[in-house]
Amino acid sequence: MQNNLTLDNFLTRFLLHPPAVKTAELPTRHAAVLVPIVAAAEPRLLLTRRARTLRKHAGQVAFPGGMQDAEDASLIATALREAMEEVAIPPDRVRVLGTLPPVTSSTGFQVTPVVGLIPPAIDYRMNPAEVESLFEMPLQEALRVSRYSELSVHRQGRRLPVWLSWYDDYFIWGMTAGIIRELSLQLYPDVPE
Repeated sequence: MQNNLTLDNFLTRFLLHPPAVKTAELPTRHAAVLVPIVAAAEPRLLLTRRARTLRKHAGQVAFPGGMQDAEDASLIATALREAMEEVAIPPDRVRVLGTLPPVTSSTGFQVTPVVGLIPPAIDYRMNPAEVESLFEMPLQEALRVSRYSELSVHRQGRRLPVWLSWYDDYFIWGMTAGIIRELSLQLYPDVPE
């Protein structure tokens, strides 16, 4: 990976390296998350810690997102709506760059990661029913693929890799870590894992 990841370098790599198409069978229930890149000279990745009062994934680090509603015109619309509901990112302030291949959540959803740029001067307002805290991580550090450790989990006779990492006091794991790692592998396909 390059020593100093600039916003221009990130955009160039993202647009030149489209995600690979996955053909595995995916669940029919749909959800989407916004992978918000703060468009600063040294870009940052915005992440949330889910409220501890939630029934599922309580207290976990996550991207803003959730289940697709019937009113959502697309999965991109789902990700933008959820980001507005959870942390008050106005949809018209997001420059959508594209999507990553869908992933399957542990709760049986096909989740589409939507990568978007957001301006550095957004006044975030957390919805306390959904979000406990939020933080920004330098994108260059987030994309360092070697920071993610693999834990093998066996479920229904299949081995599933679960990715783990720490940033400050935040434990990033599971689908969120996997999405970040997938983005890194898309941008830097020649970097050894």
